[in-house]
Amino acid sequence: MLRILDRGRVALELDALGINPDDVELLRAALRKPFGLLPVTGPTGSGKTTTLYSALLELTTGDRCIITLEDPVEYEVQLIRQSQINVRAGLTFASGLRSILRHDPDIILVGEMRDQETVQIALSSALTGHLVLTTLHTTTAAGAIPRLLDMGAEPFIVASAIGLIASQRLVRSLCPECKTPVALPRAAAERFDLVGQQVFGPRGCASCRQTGYRGRIGIFEFLPIDENVIACIYERKSAEDIRRVSGRPTLLDDGLRKVKAGITSLDEVLRVIA
Repeated sequence: MLRILDRGRVALELDALGINPDDVELLRAALRKPFGLLPVTGPTGSGKTTTLYSALLELTTGDRCIITLEDPVEYEVQLIRQSQINVRAGLTFASGLRSILRHDPDIILVGEMRDQETVQIALSSALTGHLVLTTLHTTTAAGAIPRLLDMGAEPFIVASAIGLIASQRLVRSLCPECKTPVALPRAAAERFDLVGQQVFGPRGCASCRQTGYRGRIGIFEFLPIDENVIACIYERKSAEDIRRVSGRPTLLDDGLRKVKAGITSLDEVLRVIA
């Protein structure tokens, strides 16, 4: 499968990604901490790397050592030391992370935590004075916790190292030139709390090449690790239990917020979440 990343059309700014303003401040608070692990979860192609690089650019002030370890390097950024995985040469995420730590970085971006060894080193680094940004393949923010525990991490280390987990998807944005009001089936409107709401759908025009959509935007959920979530970690609760205890808005909640704002369609939100 060929993956194409159009760097020229990507805005590497946290405020331009579609994150709720309150959640942007939550994320920035986590980024201001001198150490800790910040995982961003989601499937391949959900925009995780773009979010992490948007965060890195805010942290690139010239007075901190930032090193990345990626497979592949997707954005080239000045003032950041970037390394690419080379398995044939023996440079894996785990070995590369051990090597990076000898350079005493302040901030580390680990492209993905794929195995138990990388998880252990990343968590240890987060507890010893490093801010570690990384990605993890789970479907929800809460799902990152059982995933890390299944990969051998101890509950007390997970609870101590992580302050915030994010999850995201990408949805197509409705073309502003031709989006059109749509009438939802009564059952769908009631199920998704859209009764009486004006919602829009795609129509198609020359501006969007008859697709009805133009550009993409993220939908997000954020899970702060508070005392209630920490208790769930120690008890090894399921992802659904953790989400319920946290009481935080879900990916669907954020998607519906964008549907109500006329940014995307209900069908598009359900396509990426289902």
